[in-house]
Amino acid sequence: MSAFEEHRRLLTGVAYRIVGSMADAEDVVQEAWLRWSGVDESEIADPKAYLVRVTSRLAIDRLRWAKSRRESYVGPWLPEPVGTAPDVAEHAELADSVELALLVLLETLSPLERAVFVLREAFDLPFGEIAEVIGRGEAATRQLAKRARDHVRDGRPRFEADRAARRRITERFLGASANGDLEALIELLSAGVTLVTDSGGKARAPLRVMTGPDHVSRWLVSIASQEAISRFLASVGVASDTELSFGVVEVNGGPAAVIRAAGRVVSVASLVVVDGKIDTIYLIANPDKLTRLTAQA
Repeated sequence: MSAFEEHRRLLTGVAYRIVGSMADAEDVVQEAWLRWSGVDESEIADPKAYLVRVTSRLAIDRLRWAKSRRESYVGPWLPEPVGTAPDVAEHAELADSVELALLVLLETLSPLERAVFVLREAFDLPFGEIAEVIGRGEAATRQLAKRARDHVRDGRPRFEADRAARRRITERFLGASANGDLEALIELLSAGVTLVTDSGGKARAPLRVMTGPDHVSRWLVSIASQEAISRFLASVGVASDTELSFGVVEVNGGPAAVIRAAGRVVSVASLVVVDGKIDTIYLIANPDKLTRLTAQA
């Protein structure tokens, strides 16, 4: 196995955490391979460090480009979800620290802050190596890391539920949503619940963030009707009379409610659970972001 192939999963993990899109991450890794193919391997003392450095720099450049593109995105933008079940071997390097909620929070950092946070917190790189990656002094790099870490800490909810509790609540949420059970949904939602839907304008879904248990639960019930389901399926190119299937699977390192139709994943909902209640729902329905999950299923 070549040095590049040996570290491909690691490089993909680095790039995905920095850019938040697997499609962009794969482009970054491909560009890193082109760079690698043009060097004399015998002159590289530490191939892993070299490849992480090259990939990180390319990912920072890609993130800067992507941020400008996301400004014109239709509706809220959410990271592309990836399956992280144990049997999805190709994404083994993504199983840790890729929660959708964390990736959403990382979107609020500058590209350099995000890269420093990822390389330090997810991969435990020494500050000296990170400084070399971003082209800053070590003191400045430590300051970027502190600023990013403080921002992430302040943005994360306190007393978040453990994995087992999240799975139970995700299963209850999926059942209540599928059955259009308003009372059951309201019981699950916190007083300040927020629903963020990413459709990219390519599926029927709200283009603005929705807040409050009454608004969120009533919208979830409204889309459970056969008429609403038919309209949604038609909007994503699936026959309107197609039967849906529901399940809870591992997505981005945590349980997520997944809806399938005609062999395709058509919707993914990842929940942030705080004090036993659903505090945030990240719902992804943009078909362009779900092709990878379909392929993994």
